[in-house]
Amino acid sequence: ACDALQELRIEHRWEAINEGTNEMENARLEGKKYRARRFRNGETRKEILSRSRLLLFKDPAAWSVNQRKRASVLFELYPDMQKALALVQRLRRIYSPCKSVAGARLKLALWYNQVNEAGFHSFNSVAASVFAHWNRILNFFNNRSTNASAESFNAKLKAFRAQFRGVLDIKFFLFRVEKIFA
Repeated sequence: ACDALQELRIEHRWEAINEGTNEMENARLEGKKYRARRFRNGETRKEILSRSRLLLFKDPAAWSVNQRKRASVLFELYPDMQKALALVQRLRRIYSPCKSVAGARLKLALWYNQVNEAGFHSFNSVAASVFAHWNRILNFFNNRSTNASAESFNAKLKAFRAQFRGVLDIKFFLFRVEKIFA
């Protein structure tokens, strides 16, 4: 969901870059000096979109004073970004307080419907993943555990294998893995 939000931010940034390029070209043709418009926080449209990357990953309660100012300008310019951030925050809030599968199922279904109503193309893959893996996602709420440790161990194995540029003797490789990681 955070990636979908960043995709939307990048889309707006490219629009701002193209708009700025066109304004520079028009100023050059008119023989004027180009000055980008600065907003109340002192940043241009491109700077706001570029510098808002990290704040969109954070919970709004954890924003600094400058991030709050930047966010208010950003959301005035791009209200769809605020709406998309709200979708990301709602998805995060499903995982924090929910303790039961039934409660999570209801909240996840509501979130899925809100994504469909919002009409953001960047969120379509997230919503499709939620729909496709519905039962596996809800399984998390049974005992609130993930497969993160297995994924971490798999990454260690891949790094170990890459360190030796492949494996010729599988038995010896498994012996080394057992001695190091067991």
